[in-house]
Amino acid sequence: MNNIISYLEEFGDRTFEEIPFNEVDSLVLCQLSYLDYSSFVAGLDRRSAPVAVADIYADKDCEKIFEGYWYHDENKKLFKNFVSSKRFKDTMLNYFVSITDEQEDIQFCAVTYVLCDRSAYIAYRGTDATLVGWKEDLKLGYSEPLRSQELAVEYIEKASSYFTGQFRTGGHSKGGNLAVYAAMFCSGECRKRIGSIYDHDGPGFRPEIIKEGHYASIKNKIHKFIPRSSIVGILLENSDNYKVVECWSVGALQHNSYKWKSNGTSFVCSQMSEMTKKNNEAINEWIYSLSDREVDTIIDVVFELLTAKDAKNLFDLAEDPLGNARSAINRYRQLDQRSKDMLAIIIKRLKDLMDQKAQEEFKDKINSLKGELKSWQEDASSFMNTAITKKKH
Repeated sequence: MNNIISYLEEFGDRTFEEIPFNEVDSLVLCQLSYLDYSSFVAGLDRRSAPVAVADIYADKDCEKIFEGYWYHDENKKLFKNFVSSKRFKDTMLNYFVSITDEQEDIQFCAVTYVLCDRSAYIAYRGTDATLVGWKEDLKLGYSEPLRSQELAVEYIEKASSYFTGQFRTGGHSKGGNLAVYAAMFCSGECRKRIGSIYDHDGPGFRPEIIKEGHYASIKNKIHKFIPRSSIVGILLENSDNYKVVECWSVGALQHNSYKWKSNGTSFVCSQMSEMTKKNNEAINEWIYSLSDREVDTIIDVVFELLTAKDAKNLFDLAEDPLGNARSAINRYRQLDQRSKDMLAIIIKRLKDLMDQKAQEEFKDKINSLKGELKSWQEDASSFMNTAITKKKH
C-alpha cells in the first residue's frame, strides 16, 4: 500500500493517456497547493503566461516555496517526485493568489494547474498554520457565507475565463469546502464547464447554504473522501455520499494527506464505526442548533484563550505548550461571567447530545444482541428437536 509520495514513485512514469486522471492525482495537486508560489507565479489581475514547475524547482530560491507550513520534508519529497515524473514534469502553474487578513479573519489561497494533457485544475488551499485560518474554519458554522467562500467564487470565475474547455477543481480540508462552494455559486456558464469536483476531507455546509446554492446541479460531479476517523470532513456533512479512506494514523492525525493509503490509482476503502457516526451526528446537530451569535461567542472565547501569549500560528503554540496552557487558564479566569455562562450552556448542549447518541448506540447494541440470542436459541432448539427425532427412530 502507498501514499501520495510512493504513488508518484510507482506511477509517475505513466502518462494520462496510459492512466486517466484519478483521485490520488487530485490529492497530490491539492497537497502541493500548500506551497508558497508567490515568488514565481503571477496573480489573478490579468491573463499571464504560466510557469513550469521544472523552472521553479531549478531556481536557486526554490526553497522559499516550502516555508510557512508543516510537513516540510514530505512536501519537498512530493514536489521533487512531481517534477521528475513523466506524468507531471510538464505541468504549468498560473494565477497564484494568497490572502491572509487577521483583521477580517481571512485565509485564502488558490492556484491553477495546467497539466501535461493541457487540462486545467483549480486547487484551493486548506487551512494553513496561521491561527486566523483556523479561526475562519470555525466560522463555517455560520448561516452566512465566509469571505473566503466569496473569494473562491471570484477566483473560479476569473481564472476559468482565461482558458477554454472543461476543467477540474478541488481542495483538501477547507479547500474542499471552497471548491464545492465555488461550484455551487459561480455562474451557470462556468458551472457547466466543471467536469469534476474533488473534496478531500473538507467540511460541509449548513442547510441554508445548500438551499441557496445550485447543489443539485453539481452533486453528481463531487468526489468526496474522508479518512476513517474524520473530524474535519464530516462536519456539517448532510449526506453519506463519500468514500471512507483507510489511514496509517489515528484520530485527528488522519487529516494529514500523507497518511492516506492508496492502492494503485485509488484510495484504500475503509469503514467508519457506528460510534464514530453517532458522535459525528451529535456534533452536527449541535452546530445546527447554534445561532450565529452563539458561534461568535465560542470563536471569540476560544481564540482569546489561544492567543493569550500573542501566538500567531500553530508553531507559536507548539513552542511552549505548557506556558500557553497556563496563559489560557489565566485568561479564562479573567473572562466576564456572561461569556463563561454562555460557553457553559453551549458546551452542555453538546454533552447532552453526545450522551443521547451514546444511549441510542447502547440500545442498538442491546437489540442486536437480543436478536442474535433469539436466533441462537432458535438454532439450538431446532438442533435439539432434530436430535430427539433421530433418536426416536
